Amino acid sequence: MGLPNASGDLSTEVEVDAFRRLFPLRFFEKHLLESIRPDARPLGRARDTTIALGAVASANGSALAKIGSTTMLAAIKMEVMAPSIEIPDEGCIAIDFHMPPICSPIVRPGRPAEAAPVVAKQLSDTILSSGMINLKELSLVSGKAAWMAYLDIYCLDADGALFDAALLAAVAAFSHLEIPVVSLNDDGKIVLSEEQGLSDREPVNKEKRKVNLGSIPFSLTCILHKNYILADPTAEEESIMETSVTVVLDSSSQLVSLYKPGGAVLAYTSAIQDCIALTRQRVKELQKILEEAISGMEVD
Repeated sequence: MGLPNASGDLSTEVEVDAFRRLFPLRFFEKHLLESIRPDARPLGRARDTTIALGAVASANGSALAKIGSTTMLAAIKMEVMAPSIEIPDEGCIAIDFHMPPICSPIVRPGRPAEAAPVVAKQLSDTILSSGMINLKELSLVSGKAAWMAYLDIYCLDADGALFDAALLAAVAAFSHLEIPVVSLNDDGKIVLSEEQGLSDREPVNKEKRKVNLGSIPFSLTCILHKNYILADPTAEEESIMETSVTVVLDSSSQLVSLYKPGGAVLAYTSAIQDCIALTRQRVKELQKILEEAISGMEVD
């Protein structure tokens, strides 16, 4: 008796899947009428989020962040450099964002992903303008030596809201970052003690230390479609409803940036205010997740 029901359920699933593929916008709008999404989330809810610190043992700071299926691996490598003449008492941060072909079927081997430089520029602007890192903290000897922090973020699975996940991974990696010990070599240059075998020399900085983080930025991307606002869209939702707004707030809920890359839907003041309100809620969630990850790392 169970076979007919099972066959009927299978037939229904095939019909639903076919309708979803042939008429994706209509499929989503049917769900929006019920204030629900195909993955059963309410419109304003973000996907489950996790952070794992110390994901790359060879890095000075690293983190793996997941928002739903979207997965980002961030790693920081510290190098000693000569500071610029204009700002002799500050270090630098270099940010690169990578999208290998494994992360999405739309990324082709041998061709750079179109989204990669856009996300990299957003990340650089956000991290440097938020005040999260005081670049003077990266100075070793004014005018002679400073730290260059190379932050590389690898997208392992691109299932929507790439900037949100990349920023979260970057913030988590900086939370995990430890500044290495450096010493003077025979030529009087400051070098990493461990790499140069100078552990017996008097170190310039006495021990590994954490970076003091200022206002930590968190973001939320929302899709605008007609009168609906969908928080934390998947890649499928982004491809169908193309108007997005990304709000970045710091840990004090102050606006850092707002990004709207075109789109058919106009972002009225009321819609922007709703997006900011959703982001404020999301910031509290992300702060708690990050704090739990840091606490877990300290216990280990």
